[in-house]
Amino acid sequence: MGLVGRSFALLLGGAASVVLAQGAAWAQENGSTTTTAKQARVGTVLQRLVVGAGAEKVAIDTPQAVTVVEQEDIDRDQPQTLGDVLKKTPGVNLSGSDRLLGQAINIRGIGGPETAGDEGRIIVNVDGVPKFYEQYRMGSLFTDMELFKRVEVLRGPASSTLYGAGALGGVINFTTKDASDFLEPGQKGAVRIKGSYDSNSNGWLGAGIVALRPTDNFEFLLSGNYRYADVYTSGNGTPVLGSEISAPSGLAKATWRFGDANEQVLRLSYQHFTTNMAGQEYNQTDQMVGFGTVDREVVDKSAIISYENPASDNPWLDLRIQASFSDTTVDQFNAGIPTLNRKYGYQQYQFNIDNTFDYVGDNFENYLTIGSQTNWLDRTSLRGVSGTHPQGKRFATGIFAQDEFIYNDKLTVITGARIDWQHLTPVNNPAFVEQQHTMFSPKIATHYRFNDTFAMFGSIAHTERPPSIDQVFDAGAVTSKLQKEGSNNYEVGGALSFYDLASSGDALQIKATGFYNDITNLITDRGNGVVPRYVNTGRARIYGAEIEAAYEADSWFARAAYSYVIGDDLVTGTPLNTVAPHELGLGLGVRMPQYGLTFGWDGRFVSAQDRVVGTATTRQPTPAFSTHDLYLSWSPKEGNLKGWDAQFRVDNIFNQQYQEFLSGTPAKGRTFKISLAKSFGYN
Repeated sequence: MGLVGRSFALLLGGAASVVLAQGAAWAQENGSTTTTAKQARVGTVLQRLVVGAGAEKVAIDTPQAVTVVEQEDIDRDQPQTLGDVLKKTPGVNLSGSDRLLGQAINIRGIGGPETAGDEGRIIVNVDGVPKFYEQYRMGSLFTDMELFKRVEVLRGPASSTLYGAGALGGVINFTTKDASDFLEPGQKGAVRIKGSYDSNSNGWLGAGIVALRPTDNFEFLLSGNYRYADVYTSGNGTPVLGSEISAPSGLAKATWRFGDANEQVLRLSYQHFTTNMAGQEYNQTDQMVGFGTVDREVVDKSAIISYENPASDNPWLDLRIQASFSDTTVDQFNAGIPTLNRKYGYQQYQFNIDNTFDYVGDNFENYLTIGSQTNWLDRTSLRGVSGTHPQGKRFATGIFAQDEFIYNDKLTVITGARIDWQHLTPVNNPAFVEQQHTMFSPKIATHYRFNDTFAMFGSIAHTERPPSIDQVFDAGAVTSKLQKEGSNNYEVGGALSFYDLASSGDALQIKATGFYNDITNLITDRGNGVVPRYVNTGRARIYGAEIEAAYEADSWFARAAYSYVIGDDLVTGTPLNTVAPHELGLGLGVRMPQYGLTFGWDGRFVSAQDRVVGTATTRQPTPAFSTHDLYLSWSPKEGNLKGWDAQFRVDNIFNQQYQEFLSGTPAKGRTFKISLAKSFGYN
């Protein structure tokens, strides 16, 4: 059965590759552009740079499915929550709810808010600092999208080599803003003021940024935001309780460049998010109201110091070092159920170091990256002992090596391996003993560019995920001895690039990926009160395909993204309840550069999901739905109005009543959004 599923998944990607190959042949017959001409024009969203080790590359040239969301996209979406930003990324869904404190991430059927089982299955980094929070009826990431300028989504377990063992679903990297993003050449300082309004929830955002560059090699950013919203209503006008927001956040970042050509970089940053709400719904992940209300203060903060030395004149030195501190706490009091008056937290320290060695010959390039990551985590439960939020400490360290070999600018072979060690220690619970785990994550990926038009790629990756503190030290886990989960992932795909099709300088790019993920020793939550609560249930498979396409011209652009994912529990012979339905996303936009205007339409077409084992307390089948959004951006680049930026958007213009399959709450009804920003700079 596994062979059949794997063959089907690879067939999807292979079929797409055949279609792409036919397109490549057509391009050969009709004349394809040269590499020089290709590089001379502005690229599509598939040509956005992907941050990683080895040679610089863009998304369409990676042997992995990667999507990059830039500042332009974030501004255009005017997001209140993380889901507003990621909803157009194929294979990525938000689970839990649309509430600010109820969100968790799902990639290719991996991820859900109901249990702690997703810690490590999806790695989320903010400026390189890992972020994860687990609590009953809460989400796993607390932040405000106004702090960020970039989101990078790497789908599949191949990312485990660089980012950590066990990334069965993939990795999401968030990047915060820098002072240089707001300073033009020659400017010493700039101030940006922004205000936004959201009609559905009477939501407001006030944001201010001060960017300073007192010398050519030093810059400083100070950013402060305050977001407020009442409860939002779904398409039929029903209020979604617990969706209110009152959340200040901020970022301070200093960057010092020094050495030859100012290549070396020392960076210090601190970011802070908090929300303090009285009488809030305790349950943030669905609409079950039996848990009552609670006064809740959530605080998430990170402090980072990093050093980079690319040493362009030394092929043996490209060094990156980072030390960080992260602290996430949820303080609950005045709860309707007194036993919920507790303070939960995750506090961690991390140290990363890696270096890339370059070796370049006449017709080849080789980049070898070697590094390590070490993490100390303290999971706390104060003002009372919680069996479902056990206290514990984790020490984890890993070493990795990744080699990237490029031959004749056509063939790329990436090999890598990583070894991780984990030591778990219980706190204030003599019934448990310390546990240790060792994980191994190897991979190999290839990418071959036949010409400027057509390329194919494939990869095989294995990773292992150890059980988490929650799974090992849960009150219902005393008798359990969990094994680490394993994943064997196979991917194949192809990419097409066409240039000068309808007009000079335009571009059309298509990337298709077929994947098959075979998961063994899957850890399953059998529910509170069952002993042992967490068990290894055997084997699951997740397979499917993703297609991304983008067209760019001077005056208009179009985008498409399709995801097809199937997941099965091979022990019970039933579907996995964490797999979102098939989805097609489309977008069409027009640019009028002479006026600083961009306007367009986004549409999502989501199929019904009936591959589900549902009960009254788990997933239920959901009907198909579609949503349509319109937007208008105005940002003059010259004249007296330069420095102004206005965004207008209407989400769900037809007021569709719908609920995402992985969400516990209905989605927002029709919503008008508007934001206005003004930047002031001085020399």
